[in-house]
Amino acid sequence: MTSVFTLFPNPKFESCLQVGNVPATAQLTVTQNELNDDLAITVQHVKPNLAFDLFTVQNTNLLSNGTVNPAFATFGLAWYQSDILADSFGNALTVIRSIFVNQIFGFDAGTTPPLLPTHTFHVGFWFNRPADAAPCGFTGTTPFNGTQNAGPNAMISVPNATTGLGPLCLNPNTSTHPATCNE
Repeated sequence: MTSVFTLFPNPKFESCLQVGNVPATAQLTVTQNELNDDLAITVQHVKPNLAFDLFTVQNTNLLSNGTVNPAFATFGLAWYQSDILADSFGNALTVIRSIFVNQIFGFDAGTTPPLLPTHTFHVGFWFNRPADAAPCGFTGTTPFNGTQNAGPNAMISVPNATTGLGPLCLNPNTSTHPATCNE
């Protein structure tokens, strides 16, 4: 099974992504295989040589229509997947093989109380360098890179309007409330 979806820009930092009036785009293709899955992300029309860090996350800060969720509190559990580097034309292609479709989760049995298995059905990427988002008003850092000094979220997936689940759940179970994901 293959699914294609787009990421939406974080509206506050959109002008720090794109060159001129051409909107930045990011398209993901996720293919479910027998033992693991392939995720390919194609990024286009970003400023040349921008570096990003790709994560799967529990929550998105956007609503299903791509606008900011006023009730957003936290991205929740986040799983570092890959680096992305735009070339001198502002394009990037990154391919990752891991478990993504329907089953991606993290947990920590060693905490008190234990962190129960938590799905990360959303995909987003963050500016690797905080300075790249400074012209858009960003100050400080976020932990979304290998040295935990990244910039803000640049682009992220949106929830399914019906299920509320992220796009890495390809087999939603709508008989539960809230919806869950079948294997």
